Amino acid sequence: MTPHIKANKEDIADVVLMPGDPLRAKMIAEKYLTDAKLVNDVRNMFFYTGTYQGKRVTIAGSGMGCASIGIYSYELFKFYDVKNIIRIGSCGSYVADCKVYDTFNVKTAFGESDYAKLAAGIDSREIDATPALYDVIAATAAELKVNLKTGRAHSSDVFYRFEDSMTFAKEHNLDVVEMEAYALFANAKATNKQAACLLTISDSFVTGESTSPEERQNKFFEMIELALATTLKL
Repeated sequence: MTPHIKANKEDIADVVLMPGDPLRAKMIAEKYLTDAKLVNDVRNMFFYTGTYQGKRVTIAGSGMGCASIGIYSYELFKFYDVKNIIRIGSCGSYVADCKVYDTFNVKTAFGESDYAKLAAGIDSREIDATPALYDVIAATAAELKVNLKTGRAHSSDVFYRFEDSMTFAKEHNLDVVEMEAYALFANAKATNKQAACLLTISDSFVTGESTSPEERQNKFFEMIELALATTLKL
């Protein structure tokens, strides 16, 4: 147990999928896992462990932002011996090529905070996904004929930005925006574990299209099924 996770060590699988929304974790567990068991509900951050096609998997909410996923992913890596974490979430698109409902495999996360420096001793605003895990996702997507997009994700610390988002994105060559990958990737490096991030485009800064919270919870099935299929190879 930790201050934030009440599960016993044996309750957590060595492969974890992390949506931000704990209700999305509940939906995924109930829809896809066999014998899913709720193993954590501290602060209503739901973790479920069950099996997917015979593979033991934990689905764990992360909350929003680097600070929140930073706590949960570090504790999972450090104290629960988790080997692989794949974040599965939503993002906004900065580029015309990434359209609403496309699935995006983050190659590099660009962070604005000092999280990586303070938590992992990494003095860089850019951190890559673990190459081996990133490659497994890409290969699995090819097998499933998923039109997977990839590139650079902006792990923003703010949702309501004062300055123009598109100008910032162009200055830093960013493709999509989300809020958690930078901390997850930093923790993986600090603990010598593996991390990746799969996202579904939920809105576009280019076209103005957007999805509802209900759609983000219930309709991102291509991304979820790709992540689950990837777990079978880990």
